[in-house]
Amino acid sequence: MSPIIKLTNVCKSFGSLVVLDGLDMEVAQGEKVALIGPSGSGKSTVLRTIMTLETISGGEIEIDGEALWHMRRNGKLVAADEAHLRKMRSKVGMVFQQFNLFPHWSVLKNVVNPLRTVLGLSAQDARARAEELLALVGLKDKLNAYPGNLSGGQQQRVAIARALAMRPRIMLFDEVTSALDPELVGEVLNVLRLLAHEHDLTMIMVTHQMGFAREIADRVLFFEKGRIVEAGKPDKVFTNPDSDRTRAFLNAVLQG
Repeated sequence: MSPIIKLTNVCKSFGSLVVLDGLDMEVAQGEKVALIGPSGSGKSTVLRTIMTLETISGGEIEIDGEALWHMRRNGKLVAADEAHLRKMRSKVGMVFQQFNLFPHWSVLKNVVNPLRTVLGLSAQDARARAEELLALVGLKDKLNAYPGNLSGGQQQRVAIARALAMRPRIMLFDEVTSALDPELVGEVLNVLRLLAHEHDLTMIMVTHQMGFAREIADRVLFFEKGRIVEAGKPDKVFTNPDSDRTRAFLNAVLQG
């Protein structure tokens, strides 16, 4: 079975700074993958290129067997136009460090509005789907609240519900607990546990929560300098890594 995500020799530079350096990476349908590594190692950039928030400097990304940044026209491979990118983007949802909610909209409207404007759902269908997902993330009693009246953990759960509402096949999570107070981290991780265990979503998670990565992920990828230094099952990577660099990173993080 072909991978749902495939990166082949992907490069990304910002000026002279190389962020992704000939990256090869595959993710299977339904797989849960954790990306770990030091800051600046390219983890978040991987997610941003898959979500089309950053262009790539070279290589190719395929989503569900179809090129992301290129398309066929008259038998030739050409740069993707906006319509192609929009179609590909519909398969992917992303949740960020910051919640990016509209403060002047209620919780319900934050989830309903993209269903109406992007997917064209009726008001009734959009509301039904939004209510179902807000209940899933434990916020059915907060439909009429505004973001400013919610805790950071609750806001992040709204952001997760909003992304899920678009019914993507792939969900990307970029350090979704890093902006939260420590006591609020657990409630967001519990939602991700629920998604991982009960839904056939493909999930890629950039995280510094090593215990969570070990528990949830089918596979862990350790990044440094825009490359994958080590990849394997969580127990192997966390208990007996092959790379000295992985071992040094984990020792520093776990001791910290």
